[in-house]
Amino acid sequence: MSKETVTLVDGYVPVIDLSSRGGEAGRVALADAIGRACETSGFYVVVGHGVPSDLVERMRTVTNAFFRLPDAEKDLVASRPGVSGYRRSGGTTARSLDRSTPPDMCEAFGVHVTGDLPDAERARLGDYPSTWRLANAWPANPPGFTATWREYLAAVTALADDLVRLSARALGLPEEHFADRFGRHVSSLVANYYYPRVHDPLPGQLRRGAHTDFGALTVLYQEHDNGGLQVLRGEDDWRDVRAVPGGLVVNIGDLMALWSGGRWVSTMHRVVNAEPGNTSSRLSIPFFHQPDHDAPAGDVTAGEWMAEKTRKLFAPAD
Repeated sequence: MSKETVTLVDGYVPVIDLSSRGGEAGRVALADAIGRACETSGFYVVVGHGVPSDLVERMRTVTNAFFRLPDAEKDLVASRPGVSGYRRSGGTTARSLDRSTPPDMCEAFGVHVTGDLPDAERARLGDYPSTWRLANAWPANPPGFTATWREYLAAVTALADDLVRLSARALGLPEEHFADRFGRHVSSLVANYYYPRVHDPLPGQLRRGAHTDFGALTVLYQEHDNGGLQVLRGEDDWRDVRAVPGGLVVNIGDLMALWSGGRWVSTMHRVVNAEPGNTSSRLSIPFFHQPDHDAPAGDVTAGEWMAEKTRKLFAPAD
């Protein structure tokens, strides 16, 4: 693998250029790079990924504009369980790992790929409470919000689908090995708005508490000029995952680690607070590629696993 294809950020999170994925030789090399990343940090950054830069910029602009609307207008699509719609509190992510911390310091808005399906079709996606069975709640403002989100959702889904194929190849499997687990996938797209720091955090309170992701893999956009994402190396060595211009951060989740037979790691990560005096906001937009609700996940289904993790994340404080 040439230096032009794979470089290192802090020696731990590789930056992988996907522009060669259209040819067989390129896919072999990319699968090797992805496999090595998933055996170590479980994180890598992709460039040359094919998601248009103008779409990413429109997504950033329209999403920031939504979060800067008056609370009363955002609340028109609020009070939705889980990740659906707008939430003044993004939940307490560390609770998904049964860790007790104050709520994360962010707002959130989210949708599911299933959220625009007819009610009857969504009702068949599991017989337990789950966010992907809910209708999406699209805001009327700002103009262009819904169209931009749908366009971005389609683009990042296509990218994630190919990353799953490359992941299968990295594990020595046929590229379509996981295809039957994503035929009716319940993926979600979420925007985290880390509002300006106006008071000191409570003890143990972060913008996003330490956690692992629940699903197969995550594709994350983060603003380039305001960092905070960190990934854990070893027991207590937190490494910054700096934003790469034009890049998207990818990490595998609990289910892909499980499907790898333990070869790959679903790594703890967090978003640390802004420094005192830094009153800028921060936006991140993760796409959580979540498989079919009835895909295998050890002794339970993928849907049962993800629904229980989500329930803990949004459970009220003790």
